[in-house]
Amino acid sequence: MSRISLLYAIVDAVLFRATSELVAFSLELAAGGCTLLQYRNKSGNARGMLDEAGELKQQVGDSLRLIMNDRADLCLAADFAGVHVGQHDLSPQSVRGIIGPDRWLGVSTHNPEQVREADLTSADYLAIGPIFATSSKHNPDPVVGLEGLRQARQLTRKPVVAIGGITRANAASVMEAGADSVAVISDLLRDPRKSAEEFFRVLR
Repeated sequence: MSRISLLYAIVDAVLFRATSELVAFSLELAAGGCTLLQYRNKSGNARGMLDEAGELKQQVGDSLRLIMNDRADLCLAADFAGVHVGQHDLSPQSVRGIIGPDRWLGVSTHNPEQVREADLTSADYLAIGPIFATSSKHNPDPVVGLEGLRQARQLTRKPVVAIGGITRANAASVMEAGADSVAVISDLLRDPRKSAEEFFRVLR
């Protein structure tokens, strides 16, 4: 895989009233320097998700590397650049069989054992978290903290994406603890272009 972006934006469809709002938000992130974006939709049906993902892909073109959350089939159908799966989704091996060798595959991990297991797969990067308390999930896993991130860094040579409660105020400490990238939802919502620009100033 090519080098992962310092900022990994996650756009959750539930936060937007219409596809047009989601697309406009994503374009603002791109204008702020963002190049990697995950589309997350935990509550939509497959047809609606594909329509929205297809519109997003059409509008942003190649300005953003688009990652589909959970759904390997929709990743292919919408011609996204990769898919990200959690511990309760399809196995990385199964996903790789669907998406082929060239698209990115990311795997969520929440403890050292999961990091070790994911490291043995064909995953291109591993996400570890939540680093801090987060409000973006209804039933979040236990907080791993910066120490959990440091431990994960020691267990894999794959790129490590830190996720969970990361803001402009704490992002530098996350990078210092060994992250290659920070995944962010909430702290990009207000003025996304400016927020992305400020993240990059902190991260570089």
